Amino acid sequence: MKDDNYLAIIKEDPWLVSYREEILQRYVRFQRALLEIELAEGSLSDFSRGHLFFGINFDETQDGWYYREWAPKAHALFLIGDFNGWNRESHPLTRKEWGTWEIFLPREEYQASFTHGSLIKVHVVSEKGALDRIPAYIRRVVQNPVSKDFSGQLWFPESAFAWTDAAFTPKRAFAGPLIYESHVGMGQEKEDVGTYREFADIILPKIKANGYTVVQLMAVMEHPYYGSFGYHVSSFYAPSSRFGTPEDLKYLVNKAHELGLAVVMDIVHSHAVQNIAEGLNEFDGSDQQYFHAGPRGYHEVWDSKLFDYGKYEVKRFLLSNIRYWMEEFHFDGFRFDGVTSMLYFHHGLITFGHYDSYFVKDVDWDAIVYMQLANRLIHELNPDAISIAEEVSGMPGLCRQPLEGGIGFDFRMAMGIPDFFIKVLKEQRDEEWDMFEFWKALSDRRYKEKTIAYAESHDQALVGDKSIAFWLMDKEMYFHMRVEDSHLVVDRGIAYHKLFRMFTISLGGEGYLNFMGNEFGHPEWIDFPREGNGWSYQYARRQWSLAEDTSLKYQFLLKWDQEMVKLIKRHRVLMAPFAEQIHLDPENKVIIYQRAGLLFLFNFNTSRSIFDYQFRAPVMGKYKLVLNSDNKKFGGFHRIDERPHYYTDQNQRLSVYLTNRTVLVLSKVD
Repeated sequence: MKDDNYLAIIKEDPWLVSYREEILQRYVRFQRALLEIELAEGSLSDFSRGHLFFGINFDETQDGWYYREWAPKAHALFLIGDFNGWNRESHPLTRKEWGTWEIFLPREEYQASFTHGSLIKVHVVSEKGALDRIPAYIRRVVQNPVSKDFSGQLWFPESAFAWTDAAFTPKRAFAGPLIYESHVGMGQEKEDVGTYREFADIILPKIKANGYTVVQLMAVMEHPYYGSFGYHVSSFYAPSSRFGTPEDLKYLVNKAHELGLAVVMDIVHSHAVQNIAEGLNEFDGSDQQYFHAGPRGYHEVWDSKLFDYGKYEVKRFLLSNIRYWMEEFHFDGFRFDGVTSMLYFHHGLITFGHYDSYFVKDVDWDAIVYMQLANRLIHELNPDAISIAEEVSGMPGLCRQPLEGGIGFDFRMAMGIPDFFIKVLKEQRDEEWDMFEFWKALSDRRYKEKTIAYAESHDQALVGDKSIAFWLMDKEMYFHMRVEDSHLVVDRGIAYHKLFRMFTISLGGEGYLNFMGNEFGHPEWIDFPREGNGWSYQYARRQWSLAEDTSLKYQFLLKWDQEMVKLIKRHRVLMAPFAEQIHLDPENKVIIYQRAGLLFLFNFNTSRSIFDYQFRAPVMGKYKLVLNSDNKKFGGFHRIDERPHYYTDQNQRLSVYLTNRTVLVLSKVD
């Protein structure tokens, strides 16, 4: 008898019946790939130990170091570095089967020269000539402060890092995850690059105090250009040295766990930097080792290289990378970057509409199989771990198990929500906002596929765009944010900033994300040091002092965010079923819905406050006000008396004073 979950997405969505064969093949390909790995390697888990074979590893039995590299098209490889005076001929690697090369260095002979902190590269001879390259599986890369070139670095600390997080489990943090998206380097207020330890000691306590349960770290994997935000990765196994040592990163994760915070890493397996000097491109002299050959291997918009997920050793490289970050650094899961680009040969650069676009053409089945394997591995290594897909097309089954016809992610990012908010702010006056569109944009998501909702992420704060706060208040934030300075533009901005966030967190999904600083309306865009701005760090930082200054209005937004998060956690809103619409009034721009036993009353009207606003409550009884965005402590005008209770009448109707640009949250009193 077949499992009831077998191809369940077809049973639940009649529109998918026509694509049964394609969905079935999605599952068959996964099973075939898994079987191939199990027959050759023993298990998926064993397959994902590539980093313990390739790269530089100490062999206790042989009492020395092996260095191995996969370079099938190379003619010769030579290990070079400080240990041999960078001699390009003295230490050749021997070619083994399947394009693997290796060299063994006995400890007795090399313990004085092959030492912690010394620099290393591999000299690769190929049909294109000879180049010094950084080993593919290297675990630390450093940049020369003078020449600016990058080298691998041997990293053999005298003692292992002393983890103290054995009792931590991310299960509680991931139950309705409240994610704080962060960038270590720009996490400090100083005009400089922040470090892992500074982030751990200064920023993690802020995240904890604000009520968030998960820290999402960007830009962890080594990238040669700081301004790439960490998305042009060169060395996939090396934590970026610009923020500190590997032990410093471990200190950060350990500290987060001590605070009860789970840590998710932005993992970039969707593409790689095309730099030859620093990255994997043409490592063995060919353009088809790790990446697709020719135009298929190049992303024109991102100016980067695209992995060939069908290759056995590419799968080993990427799956081992997942295991490495989870085991070596105790990461609790991943947010996979650029999943839409991975799914389709056109990389999502089209308008999606008909279901044909998900199944019939331009779908990269090898990429889907890789993601299915990746998700299987993550949850084998840690059943409580989490995987999040940054995916905009709406691919059916993305967050369902392969048996169900899916790809296996736990959550998908609700990328349409910030796009919706930016669109209405750019293109419409407040009076033109359509409440039906508001409801649809926030509530339209796939059945049984969990979503991380967010009003804005780092994308909306980059140069070339604006944060929601800046769209709402623009230059007035520079002149009218003092508490005693009343200003219509700022008053409107603060009010809607609070409403957009509550609307998103309470309606938009089963998880919530905020980019650091946006919770208090950080006034400036993000602009990394570059030639065009004189290599300035002025905008590559977060000004926490703005929210801590009691003379400024940023404090109101921070206090609102803290109370909003506290309410959502206390009532387990993100774990509750979809919200139920209670009342929608397009003329007055009012939306009322129920979720997790709470009533959320939104008045998006820019000017109309309504006395005795009546609507039918879901049940008879007494209700109390538990959160009011118009409270003075949140920068409101204190127009609502928070003391009285609200009682339904004989027709089960409630009457409230619903002020403009306000959200009220009511709870039934037993």
